[in-house]
Amino acid sequence: MGREFPQATLFDYDGVLADTLDDMLRFATETCAEMGYPRAPTPGDLDALETMTFVDYGRQLGVPAKRAEEFARRTMARFEAKPQPPAIFEGMVAVVRGAVSRGQVGIVTGITIRAVLRFLEAHHLQAHVDTLIAVEHPGSRADKILAALWQMGRRPRESICVGDAVSDIHACREAGVRPVAVGWGHQSVARLFEAGPDYLVRSPRELLELLESL
Repeated sequence: MGREFPQATLFDYDGVLADTLDDMLRFATETCAEMGYPRAPTPGDLDALETMTFVDYGRQLGVPAKRAEEFARRTMARFEAKPQPPAIFEGMVAVVRGAVSRGQVGIVTGITIRAVLRFLEAHHLQAHVDTLIAVEHPGSRADKILAALWQMGRRPRESICVGDAVSDIHACREAGVRPVAVGWGHQSVARLFEAGPDYLVRSPRELLELLESL
């Protein structure tokens, strides 16, 4: 019997493909000040999140729950208004192309479609991505993973999902998809390890090697 590869590889956007940490901190600082809740966020605020969403990020920073959705909208608008899309992590272009050689590629993210499309175009990756499920799509993270697989005509057991947050790992488990956690994103390796992903990689090269070995 020949080697069997996952037929679908799903990627998170922030912290996996796009190097957005500085923007996450700066834009949140600006939004908090604009809304009257001044706070200078740190990487520790992102590491502490149980769910990696802008709504929960706002709550972590002291924005009242009743205004957390407003915080999310204002912060995402800053990402859309940024003149240049963020950098891609070094080595991730090769990872995406490697994933394409083994099947379909999708992105599941909590940011807007427009922001992700600008990023893909800037880094010449738009032709490699079959499916994009973004914040505009309703449902939980697990629902969005399943929606991406449905659009690609794939089953969960044929797929892996690459994320940088403990909530990504939990959503993969709920959806029946194998979770891969990366150590260069918005949450620490220690937190990710505790969440128990199937695989934990510390560099894009290691991720590419994993895709080649599955």
